[in-house]
Amino acid sequence: MFIANLLIALREGFEASLVIGILVAYLVKSGRRDVLPKLWAGIGVAALLPLGVGALLTWGPRTLTFQAQEIIGGGLSLVAVVLVTSMIFWMGKNARAMKHNLETSLEGALNRGSKGWGVVWVAILAVGREGVETALFIWATIRSSVEHNVFATTAGVLTGLVLAVVLGWVVFRGARRINMHRFFSWTGYFLIFVVAGIAAYGIGDLQEAGVLPGVFTHAWDYSHVLPDAHSPVYWLYVLAQAMFQFNLQPTVLQVAAWLVYVVPALFFFTRQVRGSRPRANRSRESTSGSAPSTTL
Repeated sequence: MFIANLLIALREGFEASLVIGILVAYLVKSGRRDVLPKLWAGIGVAALLPLGVGALLTWGPRTLTFQAQEIIGGGLSLVAVVLVTSMIFWMGKNARAMKHNLETSLEGALNRGSKGWGVVWVAILAVGREGVETALFIWATIRSSVEHNVFATTAGVLTGLVLAVVLGWVVFRGARRINMHRFFSWTGYFLIFVVAGIAAYGIGDLQEAGVLPGVFTHAWDYSHVLPDAHSPVYWLYVLAQAMFQFNLQPTVLQVAAWLVYVVPALFFFTRQVRGSRPRANRSRESTSGSAPSTTL
């Protein structure tokens, strides 16, 4: 759970730190430091959004029946699948264009004659979206894990966010040998398998609630081969379960959902990653056979 949530928070936090860095740098370079307090106000509001979402998801359903909790949990897990998948593909395609898009939005907000208050909404929408996605995704990974280790989960999230802030600071201080396209590509592959596990778990929730059939129809059952808790193999199983919802006794519908998600997701994401390399790099590779540059 620590590693899974660290990587999730690192990716999402790095994306948010890049957004904030771009917005701040644009205002400074354009001589609009007077708008910076309003930008930070918008970022502060955006930071509160994931806290509210997390509190609602954690304590809101507790007064409901078991069936209602399973329906809500399964449904929100599938919502997380959709949101995070769209984020994976969006960042894989637009990582290099993110700076231009944000600066265009910020310039429009400054030119609308609202005394800079439009910047607040730009910050809320740009940063808040990342926070809400992170809150929903982390909630889904926590809920779908059998081992509820609050300390490891919290430590993983906080460590990932701290690393994301440091990484974002390094990028905007000039250490531009960090290849953002490669970073989002590799983390995208990791998240595809994490999301596939959440999709299967969400289907299992809906089966337990009676919304979907086949809750007792298992594709296989290898639970009897799991060693005791003192074995290293057991801890590998716990790690795989926490990160990818690895299941020794899945239902047929869960296996089908996993395959239906992961196979096309890997295919289209790989095609997107290979097709979005810079043209200069592709032409250089075709003429000289050299490896692509590692800079931004």
